[in-house]
Amino acid sequence: MAELVGPRLYSCCNCRNHVSLHDDVVSKAFQGRHGRAFLFSHAMNIVVGPKEDRNLTTGLHTVADISCADCQEVLGWKYERAYEASQKYKEGKFIFEKSKIVQENW
Repeated sequence: MAELVGPRLYSCCNCRNHVSLHDDVVSKAFQGRHGRAFLFSHAMNIVVGPKEDRNLTTGLHTVADISCADCQEVLGWKYERAYEASQKYKEGKFIFEKSKIVQENW
């Protein structure tokens, strides 16, 4: 009998709340506040905080911190606006710090 396997997920490191699908990874080559970070096209079970302008490695962006909806652990941020044309692809996408998420169903 075949074993059913669900989608590969990423979960909050603190409470294991599902926060994104592996299929939504855009890039694993990003830098977060605390080391490596992944860029995702979609997120779930998160709370988006207030917008603020931040000077990041690639220039000025309007971002909002994202937190786990269950335990409120800050997991990364959402790109709300990029001011440089070459960075516009990030708008509406999510950064998850690698140290703040764990893999599920791998």
